[in-house]
Parts: sequence; C-alpha cells; structure tokens
Amino acid sequence: MSGLTLHNAPQSTCSQRVRYTLHTKGLVFQENRLDLFSGDQLKPEYLALNPNGVVPTLQDDDAVIIDSAVIMEYLDETHAVPPLSPVGPLARAEMRSMMRFIDEVPTPAVRVPSYNLAFLPHFQAMSEEEFQALCDSKPLRREFLMKMGRTGFPEQDMNEATARLQRGVDRMAGWLQGSGGPWIMGAHLTLADIAMMPVIVRLDDIGMETLWDDYSHVARWLELIRETQAYEKTYYFGALLTEQYPDLAERLGKPASAA
Repeated sequence: MSGLTLHNAPQSTCSQRVRYTLHTKGLVFQENRLDLFSGDQLKPEYLALNPNGVVPTLQDDDAVIIDSAVIMEYLDETHAVPPLSPVGPLARAEMRSMMRFIDEVPTPAVRVPSYNLAFLPHFQAMSEEEFQALCDSKPLRREFLMKMGRTGFPEQDMNEATARLQRGVDRMAGWLQGSGGPWIMGAHLTLADIAMMPVIVRLDDIGMETLWDDYSHVARWLELIRETQAYEKTYYFGALLTEQYPDLAERLGKPASAA
C-alpha cells in the first residue's frame, strides 16, 4: 500500500478531527470507511493494524499510526504547510496540554449523551448474550459499554457527563478570551482547535448547544470552523448523528437532512 490511507468511520469524533487535519493540509488520501456496528473495527485484518479495535488508523505507505491525537501531530510534523502548531517549544507545550485536557475531559464525556440519544437502539436490539460478547470484544470500550448496558446510562451518569462537558466548554471559553481569538491560541488555527471541534459540533448536533449560551465567542468560533473548506469535506453526509438517525433529528426538532 502506498500513500496515505485513513481507516475511520463517518460519525466517529476521533475520525472527524483526523479527516479535518488531512483536508486542512490539502493531502490526498484514500479513505476506508468502517461500519462500527457491523464490527469492521474488530475484524482480524483491522486488529492487525490497530490492536485497540478503535478508529481511526492512518497508514502512511508501510507505516501505521494509531490514536487520533498522535496522528494529528504526526501529520503536522510530516507535512509542514500550513502549520498547525505554534512556533516555539513553550507555545507547543501549551497547545499539547490543551489537547490532553480535551482528550481527558470533554472528549470521553460526549460519548455518554451520544450513546444514549443515538446508539442505544442498536444495543437494545441485541440479546444479553450478544451484548456481552460485544463488550468482551472491545479492547478499550468494554467497561464503558458494560456500564451503559442495554438500558442506557442512568441519569446520574448523564449529569456527570454534562458537567464534564460544561467544564470543557468553560475552559475553551477561557482559552479564547485569554488568547484574544478568534482561535483557541489566537490568530491562527492549531491542533487544539481541531481536537475540540468534534466535541462542539456533536454537542450542537444533539441539542446541547445551550452549554455555551453565555459564551458568544464559542458560538463565533463554531461559525468560523464551519466556514473553512476542510469542514465541508470532513462532515460529508452521514457524519452527523442527526443525518444517520432521522428519528433523532425529529426528537430534537431539527429539520430532516437530505443526502
């Protein structure tokens, strides 16, 4: 295999930020779209590339890179134009600390409402034995799925996730205010913006945009992201949950999307 190949899923938030990085860099790549609910990510040929059984995975000729944040930094280091990291080791360290916070707090938290609102029917249609087998097959997500069960996350878990998401939005708002915007680190888009992008887009998609009601600069940041050329290429039809699940769009009072 030669060139760049991205193994990913349209609705995966981690996949979305890697697609956005690739498109921002103007890179040509082959996209292998996996059907996560059919278990494509757990097939032997994929596990040979990514033993964690999650998306995305990037192949660069014969090299294999896993973990979305690692892939993003790899692409920025191997394809310098346009630069997506600030100049200077201290500024780059600050950006990486932002990315670690994003990966620790809002990114895992957004999975909870996502699963409850959109993905739960897939699991409810399974038998207990099928669901347990699915959980046991997930190297990184077993405990997460077991906690959710076939009835969904309870109200306490939803409240905890919402609180973590609010902390993420609050921290982002502070970064924007501190840098003067319009991007998280100031005048230029960086990997920190791209890391946060799928969380904010997902929250807006599933009706949780009230989390930044008090932060007009977060709303403006989202508008700017959507105006970039990379956004439309990244969020092709089916990348939003309300596009994949029309019943979800109806429940949220959103207009039906057309392919």
